[in-house]
Amino acid sequence: MNKVLKLFKQKKPIIGLIHLKGNTDEEIINNAIKEIDIYKQNNIDGILVENYFGNYYHMESILGYLKNEESELVYGVNCLNMDVMSFDLANRFNAKFIQMDSVVGHLKPRDDYSLEAFLKKYRSETDACIFGGVRFKYQPILSQRSIEEDLKIGMTRCDAIVVTQDATGQETSLGKITEFRNIIGDFPLFVGAGMTLENCDKN
Repeated sequence: MNKVLKLFKQKKPIIGLIHLKGNTDEEIINNAIKEIDIYKQNNIDGILVENYFGNYYHMESILGYLKNEESELVYGVNCLNMDVMSFDLANRFNAKFIQMDSVVGHLKPRDDYSLEAFLKKYRSETDACIFGGVRFKYQPILSQRSIEEDLKIGMTRCDAIVVTQDATGQETSLGKITEFRNIIGDFPLFVGAGMTLENCDKN
């Protein structure tokens, strides 16, 4: 069984984002803890801590809080624009997964070899699962490969593929989700943006 499927009790897990928003350090931390409590009360399957608004040190604080809670809650991390620190944070705070906004497709062919080597090295040094974006929002397409080729490479670089549309909050089209699913088969696939109560049953 794929290691991602072992993480969650549900076949189609829902992961809530902690974006670390607030006007002061104290407000950011307090807001994050309140959001975590709301997610837990509503039986969320997992939590992703991301520095979309806050910074690296806020992530350290919240990951430390989650680690010290010693609950069964599955949590992960995405250190935007500095993937190497996601691996460090995951290892130090026992995060079960790391999200990388792109594991293939966004680099020129010459630079893609460096990413391949990076992932080989750091994946060998962590127990965390890697959730890897392909054709992810805001990412350029520079690989000079087809989407099918990039997805097949992506499957060798991560434990689950993450699909989005073009922008934060924008609904990920069923057409794009279906295209990905048809190419990757039963490999784990997460919808990474635009999921709502109204559209979740379609995915």
